[in-house]
Amino acid sequence: MNGDIRQRGANGSLPEIANGAIEKHASGPTLAGKNDIATTNHEEAKSSSNFVNLLICAGGIYASFLTWGVLQERITTTNYGTETSREVFKYPVVMNTVQSAFAATLGYIYVLLTRKHPGDLPVYPSRAIVYPLALVACMSAISSPLGYASLQHVDYITFILAKSCKLLPIMLLHVTLYGRRYPFYKYAVVALVTTGVAIFTLHQSSRSKKKRGAGGNSSYGLLLLCVNLLFDGLVNSTQDDINVRFKGYKGQQMMCALNIMSTSITATYLLLSPYIAQTGIGHYVGMDLAKSAGELQDALAFIQRHPTVGWDILGFAFCGAMGQLFIFRTLSIFGSLLLVTVTVTRKMLTMIISVLWFGHSLSGMQWLGVALVFGGIGIEAQLNKREKQAKEKAKLNNAKRQT
Repeated sequence: MNGDIRQRGANGSLPEIANGAIEKHASGPTLAGKNDIATTNHEEAKSSSNFVNLLICAGGIYASFLTWGVLQERITTTNYGTETSREVFKYPVVMNTVQSAFAATLGYIYVLLTRKHPGDLPVYPSRAIVYPLALVACMSAISSPLGYASLQHVDYITFILAKSCKLLPIMLLHVTLYGRRYPFYKYAVVALVTTGVAIFTLHQSSRSKKKRGAGGNSSYGLLLLCVNLLFDGLVNSTQDDINVRFKGYKGQQMMCALNIMSTSITATYLLLSPYIAQTGIGHYVGMDLAKSAGELQDALAFIQRHPTVGWDILGFAFCGAMGQLFIFRTLSIFGSLLLVTVTVTRKMLTMIISVLWFGHSLSGMQWLGVALVFGGIGIEAQLNKREKQAKEKAKLNNAKRQT
């Protein structure tokens, strides 16, 4: 015996050996090649690992941001006083500062955990990247408080719908600033989403209008939302430009860097706000000039009177920071297409929870507006998926031709 244990075929011959491995046959799994047992087990393990990662990432995004949404609405709309003397938390910059501080801390922990060596993944890898990051941080620091402030004048459902329409300002800015052109279906989706928001806004129930007060306040709230969306579009466009110019810059680095800058900007504003209030500018940024000692002092005094608000703000900040971590994790593992799907369904669930939890009532036409908005976003996500798959298939075909 020479140790050859090859099994004879039906014709009594031994299979050929190439490079020390048995060639694969049509009869089933072999000991080497694409269909071997080891590779099959590896693929099954990889598929199982991806499924577990998907559950963790999607579950993390849902849990974080659904809780974040409930806390956001509760903080900004709850009357902590009486019917005759209302007390509502009106300090959006404080909320934004606490959240960005949490996000900067968690982002840096994420950087430390994903580093391969101590010098890997620097938060600010070069001076060239500091200016565009600072620009994004400034716009984000302005944008978020405007969004929170708008909740004093529009209901949360309108807020969520408007925030779902980021595609409109992003496309507008890409077309006007960068000269980019889009396929026809994207313009059709924007028209569909805009129509949905218009239908929803124009068919506000009389109950909702009474809760918000005069029509001027509602118009002011919509104006704040529009400015907020414009800044959101600038933020996204500039982030896209950073990703193109600085290829090796990863999500966790950007998360940490932007939140450090945002915290510095908003904390500086809070420290200077008592002096800003006395200059006359305070009137235009919503300060209570009659008794304002600055937003930070007023917010701390409010929390001392109503301690539950402080715990809600900490929970809000922690959930927002964790949500950002899960978003970047999802991007790094599964890409943007899955993230869009998760984000759209998360916003739909946020809206449903808001209706059920806080007792909002929507008319039939408003539900039609909601359906148009999320239908348009879903169509856009599906068409983007097909477009990306077609591009990847074309790349594979080109690679095969070259080989």
